[in-house]
Formats: sequence, structure tokens, C-alpha cells
Amino acid sequence: MTTPQEILKLIQDKNIQMIDLKFIDMPGTWQHLTVHKDQIDESSFSDGVPFDGSSIRGWKAINESDMSMVLDPNTAWIDPFMKEPTLSLICSIKEPRTGEPYNRCPRVIAQKAIDYLVSTGIGDTAFFGPEAEFFIFDDVRFDQNQHSGYYYVDSVEGRWNSGRQEGPNLGYKPRYKEGYFPVAPTDTLQDIRTEMLLVMAECGVPIEKHHHEVATGGQCELGFRFGKLIEAADWLMTYKYVIKNVANKYGRTVTFMPKPVFQDNGSGMHTHQSIWKDGQPLFAGDKYAGLSETALYYIGGILKHASALLALTNPSTNSYKRLVPGYEAPVNLAYSQGNRSASIRIPLSGSNPKAKRLEFRCPDATCNPYLAFAAMLCAGLDGINNKIHPGEPLDKNIYELSPEELAKVPSTPGSLDLALEALEKDHAFLTKSGVFTEDFIETWISYKLDTEVNPLRLRPHPYEFALYYDA
Repeated sequence: MTTPQEILKLIQDKNIQMIDLKFIDMPGTWQHLTVHKDQIDESSFSDGVPFDGSSIRGWKAINESDMSMVLDPNTAWIDPFMKEPTLSLICSIKEPRTGEPYNRCPRVIAQKAIDYLVSTGIGDTAFFGPEAEFFIFDDVRFDQNQHSGYYYVDSVEGRWNSGRQEGPNLGYKPRYKEGYFPVAPTDTLQDIRTEMLLVMAECGVPIEKHHHEVATGGQCELGFRFGKLIEAADWLMTYKYVIKNVANKYGRTVTFMPKPVFQDNGSGMHTHQSIWKDGQPLFAGDKYAGLSETALYYIGGILKHASALLALTNPSTNSYKRLVPGYEAPVNLAYSQGNRSASIRIPLSGSNPKAKRLEFRCPDATCNPYLAFAAMLCAGLDGINNKIHPGEPLDKNIYELSPEELAKVPSTPGSLDLALEALEKDHAFLTKSGVFTEDFIETWISYKLDTEVNPLRLRPHPYEFALYYDA
């Protein structure tokens, strides 16, 4: 643990002039405010730094816009993308009038989820390990107006460019669904991924690996070690920040959209999770796949509330272009130790009980990680508290199931509006603990409907012209 005094000494010793204060808005985008070092003292870590919250999505009206950013000293790193030496700190938000944590701040909600876990007596630590995939493109263009709408993405790796005049075209383009993972020269992104990984380490993220992913056109993944719930969410936001800025340095662009390329694999964020107590893992046992009864009940809670969960773990309309059968997509609400089309997989962990965990494969990186992790934990705890058994595992090849067998396996919602409808009907597991408030759930649903679902419904789709123009 780092103290405020140590941060102030670091600022002095390194002659840091600027402090960049980062916080996350409700949908999941990092916002920031940069202040001179003279504006920071010990009270900044308890009372916070004032700012205007009226323009932050989903937050305050202009007549009650004063808010405070409370600096977390454990999140300090020197920002590698700033010209002047700049210390980055992640903040949580509080109400300056009452001194209470702001109940629409995602990082505050994540802390309430941990507090709730401790209050149950079940455990004291929740570990999360997200695996966020992304595409690195060379070019992206898109527009939407009254009389036109289109998108265009391109990559030198795109199989669609195998016949393009490139002066010369060298022909090494990963085939569709075969990007996992040939060596160079087919993989052109080795050096940029290495730089991304090493810069992440400079920013305090415990790095592990990197590799090309399945899709053509520059799909990749970097790996970092699992961490405690808030810590893991902080690291994921740093991950996205570093990847986008390193790519920008190379004249490339990164997207975490789940499905930016048609007819190839989308980008998910498989999320590993486990609960511990007093330094001991609670998910290892003598049940299926070496799981404990506690772990099975946790799985039962995730599966029971999965449709509602997806409104937070897969919160974009594009998320449901990925969650379709046929692309290793985890659309089946079942669990298995080997079936990657099941929404929950039990990774092989050998005889080490500390490595026993489950992997929820539905989420994608358009989510706000603080909200997504908190919601998954609440669902799992509901399963444990109510002894919700997940039923039998799905160990058969899903593509070999008969129609009768397949009909018995529930599936993920087919669209964001269906997931939001499920959340509206099923959110007591989030609110009865006090982790999420009714106000937040109502705000989330209305925000998503008003700014994403309904605007998309109103607009013609380019493919509709191919289908219907000559009708």
C-alpha cells in the first residue's frame, strides 16, 4: 500500500510538475483533469479535488454539478505519453456537500461490491482476470447522417487485401479464422505488441504475454496477471489507454468493438474470477472439474442472472453481433471444463488449488469493468447465498447436439434491448445488497435505450439497401 505522503515525496523527488487525474464515467470511458503539483496536498487523498460533473455522461444536472475526485495513492505511475513529466492517478468520486461516495461512480460501486462480499462472511477477496481482445487497424472511416451511413476499416494484414496493389503485395495475410497464431512475416504486429506490453509494465500493470488472435485484419490480445477486483479494473483501463496510445504513435488505430469485421471472429473479454478468504482459495474442491460446492453455487448464480448481467458485461449493440453461434461464441448458458462454446469454462489448473477459478466467456471490452466485475460478483454471491446449483455441465460438442438436446440449453439474449429488458426484470441481486442502487439501474437502462438502442432502430442500415432497394 502506498501512502499519500509517499506520493507527495515522489512528486518532489522526481520534480514532477503536472498531475493527471483520471476517472471513469458511467458508460466506461476514462476522463481526465490535469493540475499543477501545487494543487495537490494530503487532503486531496481524502477530501478530493473539486471539478464540474455536469457534462459527464449519466451524472449530474448543471444545478448540482460540483463534485470531488479523491486520489488513490496506489494507482500512481508516470504517464509515458506526456511530453512533460506527469504523474497519473486514478480517482473515485464523492459528493462534496455530504462527503459521501457518489453512488453513480463505477469505482465506488466496485468498492461497495467488495464491502458486500466481506459482510457476507463468505470471503474477503475477489480476484478477476480479464482477457480483452482488440483489432489494430491501419485506417478507419465512418459516418452517419440524414442521407448516408457507412463504415470502412482496413489492415495490411486483412485477407481481403490479398489481391491489392501494394507495390509490392507480399502475400502474407492471415486467412479468415486462422490468425491464431502463425509467426512472422504473417504476423506483422509482433514489435508493436511487445512495445504495448512493456509500456504497460512501466505503468504498473503486471504483464504476462501477447499474441495474435484468431481473426484476420490485426486481431490481438495482451495478457496481464489477475488482481483484486478494483485493481484488475484499474489495470484494464490502463491496458486500453496504453494500447490505443502506442498504436497512435505508429499511425495505427485500435478498437475494442466486439464485431468490427464481418464473417470472422469477434473480440471478447473472457473474465476469470475466484473468491478467497484469509489467504485461502474457496473455489477448489472435490466436485466437477476440481471445483468446490461454493464454486458451483457461484456458477449457478452467474447462469441464473446471465441475461440481466449481459446488460452490464456486454453493453453495446455491437456486442450481440459477436454473440452468435458458429464463431466459438459463448452463447450457451451452461458450464464446462472443455467446451469453449459454453458461457462458463473451467480452465485446467493442475493440482494447484490457488489456480482454481472459472472463466465467464460472454463479456467484451466495451463494458465498464468496475460495473461488470461488481455485477458478476453480486450474481455469484447470490448463487452461494441461495445455494443455486448450476445443473449438469455441457461437455458434449455443441455442434453435434440434436435439436432436442440443443433446445434444452438456454442462450444469451440476442440484442442489447433484450438484455436491458432482462435487467429491468431481474436486478434484485444487484440492489438488495446496496451495491447498485435503483437510481443507477434506472439511469443505466434509460441511458442505453435513449442513446444507443433507439437511435440505431431509427436509422437505415447499409445492408438494407442491398436487400430492399429494388423492392
